[in-house]
Amino acid sequence: MPVLMDTRQGALQRWACDELGLDVSQAGWQSVAGEASARRYFRLRDGASTLICADAPPATERNAEFLAVQSLLAAAGLPVPELLASDLEQGFLLMEDFGQRHLEDALDPDQPPPDYLGALDLLLRLQAVDVSGGALPDYDGTLLGEEFSRFQAWFCEGYLQMALSQEERDVIAALGRQLIEDAQAQPRVLVYRDYMCRNLLLKPGGGLGLIDFQDAVVGPLCYDLASLLKDCYLVWPPAQVHHWALDYRRRLLEAGREAADSDEAFLRWFDWIGLHRHLKVLGNFTRLSLRDGKHGYLKEIPLVLQHIGEVLPRYPAFSEFSAWWQQGLAPRLAGVNWREAAL
Repeated sequence: MPVLMDTRQGALQRWACDELGLDVSQAGWQSVAGEASARRYFRLRDGASTLICADAPPATERNAEFLAVQSLLAAAGLPVPELLASDLEQGFLLMEDFGQRHLEDALDPDQPPPDYLGALDLLLRLQAVDVSGGALPDYDGTLLGEEFSRFQAWFCEGYLQMALSQEERDVIAALGRQLIEDAQAQPRVLVYRDYMCRNLLLKPGGGLGLIDFQDAVVGPLCYDLASLLKDCYLVWPPAQVHHWALDYRRRLLEAGREAADSDEAFLRWFDWIGLHRHLKVLGNFTRLSLRDGKHGYLKEIPLVLQHIGEVLPRYPAFSEFSAWWQQGLAPRLAGVNWREAAL
């Protein structure tokens, strides 16, 4: 059995084995690739079968929310891991194992596999979940605004150490108000909030499985669609992305759901909430580096910048921010080697 690296791992292993009636000395134990949060996952093996153990420190992780969303999605028949045991006081979870292949692992840059398009089928089911009962928090203007503020605070002023003038801050703030107002005008649905290739698992028996859904909220219709099709870890041709987005709108309309008054309006929702997300992500990735010492996500920033660069010129409403981006921000970005910074 591998040597345990810290006391929480040891306590988690003992707790999980007690829940299953296993002898700790006979159970296999393997660390599973981590994520941006403090949550850690381990694979517990008993013979040919495996389960996932989560170490989710209650001081930092949203465990009650995870359980609430898991219950909501499971009741709707969606593919979430079965919860076998939990200890909220310690921050321990024991769950079904969906395997270790993410959707990202199956992607071909030239031809999306059926499972990628299957993620759109799954999203339709997610957005059909009844959220009228108030079980999920609202993705309101306060939360949207706090997320948008990370771009200025952590990316511009924190990582790039830009001394922004009041005029520059006003330009950024004006964009934030535009994006938040547009987001709040969209129909409200269940928003997974990180619906992308690294949070979708390829289940051993076929199909996709959902993980890391504890941050789900009720919010803008196009948020998860933009998260998937404008993924922070890959880029498809813009024309293909818009084709998929409009086909998704067609399917929404066929299902009798709201989906904007026109293709143009839907693409605006899609592009604008995607821009909000990508500016937030720039703040998130640099915050992880500066605050948490997790530098690996910096290497993903060039793709995020590419997504932003594709949207800004498309909308005259962004002209003032776009001019600042080109004249004020781009020169600061030119000298940054993101891959080297990630080491």
